Amino acid sequence: MKKVIYLLIALVLAATGVGVYWLKGNLDGLVAQAIHDYGSAMTQASVKVDSVMIQTTDGRGELRGLFVGNPKGFKTDHALKAEVVELEVDIASLAKDVIVIKKIAILAPDVIYEKGDGMTNFDALQKNVAQYLGPQEKPKAGEKEKKFIINEFIIKDIKTQASAAFMDGKTMAVSLPDIHLRDLGKAKGGATSAELTQEIIAAVKGKLTGAVSFDKLMKSTGEALDKAGKAIKGLFQ
Repeated sequence: MKKVIYLLIALVLAATGVGVYWLKGNLDGLVAQAIHDYGSAMTQASVKVDSVMIQTTDGRGELRGLFVGNPKGFKTDHALKAEVVELEVDIASLAKDVIVIKKIAILAPDVIYEKGDGMTNFDALQKNVAQYLGPQEKPKAGEKEKKFIINEFIIKDIKTQASAAFMDGKTMAVSLPDIHLRDLGKAKGGATSAELTQEIIAAVKGKLTGAVSFDKLMKSTGEALDKAGKAIKGLFQ
């Protein structure tokens, strides 16, 4: 489950990075294309967004219809869907060493956490991202790596479903509370994308740990199937 945060922040920071170099022209189209091309290449899964709206005057924007599919080998329809992702960037900071993202709000995402034969779908996504990025090179002499501060990070009204190989693509609802984090990277005057990702993962780990127990899921599913079997059997007695 925590890998979903890794993937989301990677996509949003990639989109923000486009904004650093393209402040004029068809910014919305460039960001949408970057999310599709870069996201799909990173994850080896279908990544797309229906539309992007970014105001270069005040830095406010929205991603609508964000879709992250599953890598090959998984049976559920997707890893994550979000109708709306709100984004607000401090435009003046784009030309500076530290980019300030005022807010990222992922609203009512639909997350499916599936355990395959060897790993979960988010394990596979993270593995693919790591392979795509490869070893992280240090900035060349005289160059500074861009850093980020996120004032507010929200994941609200999360619809979480769990699945496993034995469920053959079917899912079971799982409860997960809203996540609300503040001032990420601020204490150190800005964090790299990798550092920021780890900070977010560490902050939300406690809320996500234990949200899905595949042992309990197997037990619950087995009990449900057992009850259904008894009910069917009763019809013929």
